[in-house]
Amino acid sequence: MAAIGTVTILLNLLLINDLSWILLRALSGFCFAGAAMIVESWLNEVAENKSRGTIFSIYVTINMAASTLGQIAMSVTGTAGYVPFVLGAISFICAVLPTALTSSPQPRPLASAKIDVLLLYRTSPVAAIAAFSVGMANGAFGTLAPVYGYERGLDASGIALLFAVAAILGAVAQIPFGRLSDRIDRRLVLIGLAGFASIVGALTVLINPEAGWMMYVLFAAYGFAANPIYAVAVAHANDFAKDGDFAKIAGGMLLIPGIGLAIGPAVASMIMGAWSPVGLFVITALFHALLAVTAYLRMRVRKSVDASDRAPFRAMGNDKQVTPESIVLDPRADSDDYEMPVDEAPVPEELASSGETGNVQDGKI
Repeated sequence: MAAIGTVTILLNLLLINDLSWILLRALSGFCFAGAAMIVESWLNEVAENKSRGTIFSIYVTINMAASTLGQIAMSVTGTAGYVPFVLGAISFICAVLPTALTSSPQPRPLASAKIDVLLLYRTSPVAAIAAFSVGMANGAFGTLAPVYGYERGLDASGIALLFAVAAILGAVAQIPFGRLSDRIDRRLVLIGLAGFASIVGALTVLINPEAGWMMYVLFAAYGFAANPIYAVAVAHANDFAKDGDFAKIAGGMLLIPGIGLAIGPAVASMIMGAWSPVGLFVITALFHALLAVTAYLRMRVRKSVDASDRAPFRAMGNDKQVTPESIVLDPRADSDDYEMPVDEAPVPEELASSGETGNVQDGKI
């Protein structure tokens, strides 16, 4: 993955046209995801159940910190020359060195998990809607916000700083909101975060700020509110997961954001082209509002899970940093050392009567 990814990055310097860059972008994404799955598989191989949550949190923190540094580096290198591509290629190929020099055994083959989106929706409609909303909003924001910043007068360094501020505030917000969701109804946290993110999007549309402090404040507020939503939604889905269905539900929580990531930028780009670049934030405001309303309505239909019976919150990177191998980093993916709580959370009748079961053996789902 590192070798192909490095070649892909350097090919951007040789094939400079729209179609080539679109295809190379897809290939580089394949390499990034493949490399991340192998790293996460390695973590799963060496981690014990009691330490997996901590190890995964450290992994996500390093990942987000490195991504932020990469964005900030653009303010130094600029975007006009070949230097950013070369630095990216060097960084990626350096991933070969630790694996070549280590004496640790290689990880086992990647675990696989069946995906059942309907089961996820029956188990937790809020989590399913949240996953899709996050994919749509963050996919559009992550892909097209640099275009918006450029159209409003920011240079490369300003755009890099803009994204760094959003990423840092998003990382800072994960733990406090995660811990809060462990104590109160997670849907209240989702309503608060999604509602605030929707307000920020609407304010950005109304103000449409020029390059300056107001734009940085709005982007920081967006990152603070939007980035923790996915992790809280995953924890909410886990609260209602039946023993044996965990892997299927977790797989659905990976697939649905991916669909949003594919659709969101395309829809946002059409709005931006037909109306104005600030149309990007119509998408973020709309889908975060959808999530907030859905969570509020579901609170009137279904009771929350007692705090003592909830699956513990674990910090997670944004949707672009999650791979299927993350599923087996959860202790419930290994039945040898983990038991589900005795008092199961309430589940819909149609789910309870579905009779679906699952087995986990030798760390494989």
